[in-house]
Amino acid sequence: MIVMTDSKMERMTRVPAGLAAKMRKQGYHFVGKHSATKICGYTKSSMTGGHACYKNTFYGIQSWRCIQSTPAIGCNLSCSFCWRIIPEEEGYKWNEINAGEWDEPSAIVDGLIKEHRRIISGYKGNKKVDRSRWEKINDPAHVALSLTGEPLFYPKMNELLLEFHKRKISTFLVTNGTMLNALKMLTVMPTQLYVSVQAPNRELYERITRPKSLNASWEGFNRFLNVFSGMYTRRVFRLTLIKGLNLIDAEGYAELIKRGKPHYVELKGFVYVGGARNPKRNLSYDQMPVKDDILEFAERVATCSGYILTEYDKNSKVALLSADKSAAGNRFLHFGKE
Repeated sequence: MIVMTDSKMERMTRVPAGLAAKMRKQGYHFVGKHSATKICGYTKSSMTGGHACYKNTFYGIQSWRCIQSTPAIGCNLSCSFCWRIIPEEEGYKWNEINAGEWDEPSAIVDGLIKEHRRIISGYKGNKKVDRSRWEKINDPAHVALSLTGEPLFYPKMNELLLEFHKRKISTFLVTNGTMLNALKMLTVMPTQLYVSVQAPNRELYERITRPKSLNASWEGFNRFLNVFSGMYTRRVFRLTLIKGLNLIDAEGYAELIKRGKPHYVELKGFVYVGGARNPKRNLSYDQMPVKDDILEFAERVATCSGYILTEYDKNSKVALLSADKSAAGNRFLHFGKE
């Protein structure tokens, strides 16, 4: 087992000590050399009868049984809207975090589950916690490989996905659309494969993503979508919409949708929290779209792409488009049903 105490973690993790300390203060828990987990706000909320994640609304997953995690902390983009810590803003380079030996998939899964259970153990005595959900939360049914960084940097992703699936845990893999070769190497498919679509055109893409590597280009992103379109699994586009920046050009997004052929498109409102509040990002509170902004734009994208506006989750400020009636009617998953 590779879950470590803080002192042992400092010696074995390849996350620089200063960065690791700041991340721990923000609720990150490290597993092995390069993986991490952090309890999601919706996991906590859904345990006590509060709001569940939009994935519960859209796809029927049980938010109280989900592990939020990543097998790779470094990222080759510096997206301005990202609420996470960007290493360069703390004086570290993304590629120094992704250098070195990689942990084995089974050890990562064991470690993430054990650490997740340790994190949520403190909720057992909370009188507001639903007892049936408390029993289920220790038996995770879903994992989001999206916490921070770019998961496809992990070179044994096929084995990692297989390890989760062997344990009846569904996988939601979110990639930034730069790791084309890693995408081509996937032979084990995640339950849902997401790609973040940050902009409808080259100028905004470069302005928003602030790439840190040569393969992180507009042309590379479009090549990624060409391959993404043929991946044999449920494919999802995730748009983070920022007023005054990328909440424009529905036609441009529609062209990307036609190229990538996702089954679903999630249009999510930007939230001015965490790293997004860094003055160097040049964003503001007023750039958070409201429900009407999101739904109006979602309808325009749907009209341009031929997709169907299917659902809206008011708590997460996310609209869902489905490719057709079949996708809309078959969107609910059956992993971990009680």
